[in-house]
Amino acid sequence: MRTTELTLRTGDEPTLVDLTSHCAEFVRSETDGLLNVFVPHATCGLVVLELGQGSDEDLLAALERLLPHGEGLWLHRHGSPGHGADHVLPLLSSPSLSLPVVKGQLGLGSWQSIALLDTNVDNPTRRVRLSFLPG
Repeated sequence: MRTTELTLRTGDEPTLVDLTSHCAEFVRSETDGLLNVFVPHATCGLVVLELGQGSDEDLLAALERLLPHGEGLWLHRHGSPGHGADHVLPLLSSPSLSLPVVKGQLGLGSWQSIALLDTNVDNPTRRVRLSFLPG
């Protein structure tokens, strides 16, 4: 298994960070196998979706409706008001995903991208581990 770790700045507002080019570059010299993407954080996750065309904003708006950040809504007590919502996020967005790699290419559909989903404004720096397991 081959592995590397990325360090990314996500900023101070909820966001999606496109990881597709990082992942594609990581597996470019490989053959067939699986790419595992993992975020070692309790308050962010990974998604495969179409980025752009309003999808980013739609996803973030839907999450805010499902997991609002209002004060007094969550039992979780540290961090900014409503930070408990960020700790529930992994229910909807897993901290890991596995993707097929075929002849050094990610097995994504035409409009699919790999993105880090981060709604936690208290932690602007994130680590992402990429691991390739040959098949």
